[in-house]
Amino acid sequence: MTSVVVADDEALVREGLSALLVRRGIDVLAVAADGEAAVAAAHTHAPDVVLMDIRMPVMDGIEATAAIVGPERPRVLILTTYHQDEYVYRALQAGASGFLLKSTEPDRLARSIELVHAGEALLAPEVTARLIATHVTHQAGPDAPPAPDTSRGPLASLTPREREVLVLVARGLSNDQISAELFLSPATVKTHLNRILGKLGHSSRAQLVVTAYEEGLVRPVGAGRRG
Repeated sequence: MTSVVVADDEALVREGLSALLVRRGIDVLAVAADGEAAVAAAHTHAPDVVLMDIRMPVMDGIEATAAIVGPERPRVLILTTYHQDEYVYRALQAGASGFLLKSTEPDRLARSIELVHAGEALLAPEVTARLIATHVTHQAGPDAPPAPDTSRGPLASLTPREREVLVLVARGLSNDQISAELFLSPATVKTHLNRILGKLGHSSRAQLVVTAYEEGLVRPVGAGRRG
């Protein structure tokens, strides 16, 4: 049974989410009313997933996410009313595995928690890529070319094969699709992904997409041919 901690500053939301998740076979280990309490609950109860609001007192959800995620730690799913690219980008950058609106249907929410627990990026990969690409383009300007210098910076430690895998992750391919594209076994793809995560110090697939765009390894749609 997948276990969660629910973090939201509104008691009605916490109770409502807890009730609907329990009805769908998900074990709610604890609830938290602010980000600091969410971090404490994650460390105490070690859930599979933390369902995290963004705007909370004491510590916001993005700061709390950064304090929770890591190897062998809970994954974080952001659940918020704020559907803005900046929030999505910051949440993924902090290590969140995905992002959903509070208007999401309960059954989809439960399925999404299971996906995040399994290690998948929650948002459809193409949506994640679009939002990150939009943010990167806004920062650098639409005509600014990327500078994928793989001899230095975060990508320097990656092998050529690992960079190939990273590009395909950023383009939204699943492990099975990467396996077919590169003629590798699924187990080998998973090994490459784990090595990439370790070398880059990331905890989620979504963070890999952020890095690939920020480092120019993949170009935003509309900025020319993607690498």
